[in-house]
Amino acid sequence: MKHLSRLGLALLLLGIAFACKQAEAEDNAATEMNVAADTTAVSTSSNAAVEKKESNRKFVRTADLKFKVKNVAKSTYAIENIVSKHGGFVTFTDLKSTVNEHDETQVSQDSILETTKYTVDNTITLRVPNTQLDTVLTSLAKEVDFLDSRLIKADDVALQLLSNKLAQKRLTKSQQRLEKGIDNKGKKINDITNAEDKVLDRETESDETIIKNLSLEDQVNFSTVTLYLYQRETVKKELVYNEKNSNAYRPNIGLQIWDSIKTGWFMLEGILAFVTQLWALILIGVLGYLGYKRFLKK
Repeated sequence: MKHLSRLGLALLLLGIAFACKQAEAEDNAATEMNVAADTTAVSTSSNAAVEKKESNRKFVRTADLKFKVKNVAKSTYAIENIVSKHGGFVTFTDLKSTVNEHDETQVSQDSILETTKYTVDNTITLRVPNTQLDTVLTSLAKEVDFLDSRLIKADDVALQLLSNKLAQKRLTKSQQRLEKGIDNKGKKINDITNAEDKVLDRETESDETIIKNLSLEDQVNFSTVTLYLYQRETVKKELVYNEKNSNAYRPNIGLQIWDSIKTGWFMLEGILAFVTQLWALILIGVLGYLGYKRFLKK
């Protein structure tokens, strides 16, 4: 009896230890899942090259992301809403389905099973305010099922902006001096024409410099993000009506015989009509034969 009691107590302790270990393993698994989810969320965001208010740095920030989603169409609409909510806009989107395989299996005389394997993907280019880039990338994390790649670049263009502004000032001063020289000094027509051509060249260079600066400032204020979304291959099966071939519409044997009789009769009518058209030749032949026999007897 004591032996049985000890054995039962040992089994009870072993069961309790096993249950505790299993519960601990489940907690660890749940923790790992949460960590993985947090890692996905963090991996899409970036604090790279964030401009401070007192800094003179000017960054052109771009981001390129490729990731898998559960449903490309739904994620596309969600991303468009996120971008619009944070003051951005979509400049390009290419949502398409690519058929990888298509099979047709006849399941009955009038039914065919169509099996289509296809992949849906989308390439999106969007512009978001530079100050909202990190927020937008973080908001995209909930759409990511698997992150393939993330590339974020920040190019400091402060010196380029300064260089363009200085060049613009030099061109403006040169243009003003040329214009003043034309107005104050009386010269020949050819000299004035050459001077005005130089003024026009300076104005053109000045305008190009202004446009370059505006383009750089736009890139600084609005970051460009390129996204490539895809989902796992989808299989679609559809039962469709099978159109009958020409043999299915053939008449029965009785109708075929009747049609043959009518066709033969029509052919006979045609022959008789053709022979009737030759009555003159037939008449000449008969008269010639009768004449031949008559003269032959003589």
